[in-house]
Amino acid sequence: MLRSIGPMELLIILLVAVLLFGGKKIPELAKGIGEGIKNFKNALKEEQQRPPDEKKQA
Repeated sequence: MLRSIGPMELLIILLVAVLLFGGKKIPELAKGIGEGIKNFKNALKEEQQRPPDEKKQA
């Protein structure tokens, strides 16, 4: 039913992204997504490092 994305599908997705955002906006968009993922991972790490008593209060 569901399968992984192949090279042809990836090419189509990239082509649509270039058409929607333009060639100059793609690096800015990728940078923003990367920073968002980085912030999300850092927040998860901080949550795991908290002592159990602080997790109950938050």
